[in-house]
Amino acid sequence: MNYSTLKKGLAVSFVALMGATTLASAQDSTMTTSSAKVFGGRGQYRTWSIGVNAGVMSPFLVIGGTNDFTNADVNLGYGLSLKKQLGHAFALEGNVFRGKVSGTNKDFAGGSQFGVREFETEIGYSADIRGVVNVATVDFLRRENSVNFFVSAGYGLIAYAPSFTSEAGTVSDWKGVAGESRDKEYVKEAYIPVGAGVKFKVSDRVAFNLGYTMHFIDSDNFDGVYAKPTSKDKFSYGYAGLEFSLGSSDKPNLEWVNPLALMYDELKDPSLRQEVEALKTRVTNVERSIEDLKKDTDGDGVADQFDKCPGTPAGTAVDGSGCPLPVATTTVNGDVTGYEPIQFEFNSSVLKTESYPILDKLSSGLRDNGGKVTLNGYASSEGTAAYNMKLSKDRANSVKTYLVNSGVNSSQVAAKGNGEANPIASNDTEEGRIQNRRVESSRN
Repeated sequence: MNYSTLKKGLAVSFVALMGATTLASAQDSTMTTSSAKVFGGRGQYRTWSIGVNAGVMSPFLVIGGTNDFTNADVNLGYGLSLKKQLGHAFALEGNVFRGKVSGTNKDFAGGSQFGVREFETEIGYSADIRGVVNVATVDFLRRENSVNFFVSAGYGLIAYAPSFTSEAGTVSDWKGVAGESRDKEYVKEAYIPVGAGVKFKVSDRVAFNLGYTMHFIDSDNFDGVYAKPTSKDKFSYGYAGLEFSLGSSDKPNLEWVNPLALMYDELKDPSLRQEVEALKTRVTNVERSIEDLKKDTDGDGVADQFDKCPGTPAGTAVDGSGCPLPVATTTVNGDVTGYEPIQFEFNSSVLKTESYPILDKLSSGLRDNGGKVTLNGYASSEGTAAYNMKLSKDRANSVKTYLVNSGVNSSQVAAKGNGEANPIASNDTEEGRIQNRRVESSRN
């Protein structure tokens, strides 16, 4: 059989088998499949499979190239495979196979070329590891694929023994006399397998494969002929085979699961939607709680849930609990000024803006009626006594500076620091300490 006849036979077989297996996979598509989530990891799938295959071997490749012979014989090859699926589209596969490759020069003028009529090479064994990529599927919109196209490439080691017949009819056999010392059973060389094929899902456990692999050998003696020293020999293997998925029947085969369908199912999963709605409700409740925390009905700067004195009039000075600060009055030339204590932040002598109305009222009384005022500064009990004395003096001077800048004669105002003395509330609580950070005035 010549090479063109071989190609025609393989093409017819391919079309026939593709039609038969597509029908089988279509009948199987109604089966109930195991559920899985696309983001759940490989543990929820079957990922191991074992395969058997058989087919024809040829010294020619479909891509062409140089060859030492003009005609190919049809010879049997057979092999085993073990595959680990690492993802929906990628796997690592180990392969071993045996067989025989032969060819002749019968179509060459005189029936021989390079002084050789024919050759026959026995493959004692061949082993390789390949990466297998699923490059397309004709029914990717189905919940489970039933047809996959794949390509593969890898690296391996082959042991072979060529024999050839010379133009004079002499047969030379390398088996048993291979190697540098001529005492080895086979020649051993590295090779690169490059292949493609199509796979049909027959059942949940079984797939039918049609494939074609080209083997590029790292030598020029696979056919026993060193005709072109710069060239490398090669051969091809067209095969059909069955692949059996291993593992629990409760899990789907990762190779056939459609990730697009699983993602759609996961997005439409009622339980997931319920979780999303529950999360929305929780977020709404948190937002409401935050608004409640910020709510200040009487506008005194203290949130309602912390306000112990709700409903205080607008503009009333309050403490940290929302209660009005006690009012201390003083007189200037016999007039009641309504002057309240000037409050300060912790460890600060900077006047707060809410104190300006009180200070303006005191300034007006002093400018209009004359007289003198002593400003007594105080501090809460935090810190050392010496530091608090200085802080209380700074607070009194801050008030004096404001009054003088507003037009009061500096001789009318005296500033005095009293440190921690004369607390008007307990220093054991923050509310009390807030009240004690103050400046009071007294008539001279």
